[in-house]
Amino acid sequence: MKSLQSYRELVAWQKSMLLVEKIYQLSSQLPKEETYGMRSQLTRAAVSIPANIAEGQARQSTGEFLQFLGIARGSLAELETLLILCGNLSLLPQENVKGALNACDEIGKLLTGLVKSLRR
Repeated sequence: MKSLQSYRELVAWQKSMLLVEKIYQLSSQLPKEETYGMRSQLTRAAVSIPANIAEGQARQSTGEFLQFLGIARGSLAELETLLILCGNLSLLPQENVKGALNACDEIGKLLTGLVKSLRR
């Protein structure tokens, strides 16, 4: 992997930042009683993805970066689970959930590629 000047150059970080915006828009459609439940969980999980990519890239070693990418992947899985629940419970329209899950799939593939690249 070529040397990066900043985590902002990583496509995985860029796409996950866009996902955060999408999740904030989606979560604003949740019922008011979900403000401190599902809405809070969705946004926290989404924000954790680019935050951990950034923190990991800023660390001193590849091992630490890989550890933080693992945390980002965990947050991505949490977000996917919450989105599926929102769809299953009819808290959000299925088409909106599907769009967000597609973005999650793309980010997951990018993270997998980044991990493979770092392990070489």
